[in-house]
Amino acid sequence: MTRSFRSMSILAASLLAVLAILTPARADDAASARAVIESQITAFLNDDMAAAYSFASPSIKQLYPDQGRFFDMVKRGYQPVYRPGNFAFGRFKAAADGSDLVQEVIIQGPGGQDWTALYSLERQPDGSFKIDGVQMIKAAAPQT
Repeated sequence: MTRSFRSMSILAASLLAVLAILTPARADDAASARAVIESQITAFLNDDMAAAYSFASPSIKQLYPDQGRFFDMVKRGYQPVYRPGNFAFGRFKAAADGSDLVQEVIIQGPGGQDWTALYSLERQPDGSFKIDGVQMIKAAAPQT
């Protein structure tokens, strides 16, 4: 009984140590993802095509091989991201292996309409994150 208890205590301590190591990494990933998203939004607000394009993943750059096409696509199809009013970061979720992230961003778009933008980010070989897509969900109008 004592031996079993000691083994379980060692296992529990080991798991706590691993979790303590992983928690800051997840927090760092969230901070990195948010910095990338905020930097891209700032680039859109400043009409800085080159900077905005630099945060796109390689697969997005394959779909839009030049920054002009990318910028036009965002202006046409992602107006709340291109010209946001206020925005705030919501929930964050990472894949088990840490390779992909999803960051929720609550955005007030032009005309005051609220949106939820779900940003997918992909870890690059150098450890940085690039935006691999954005899913826009229109918020329901408040009921009066």
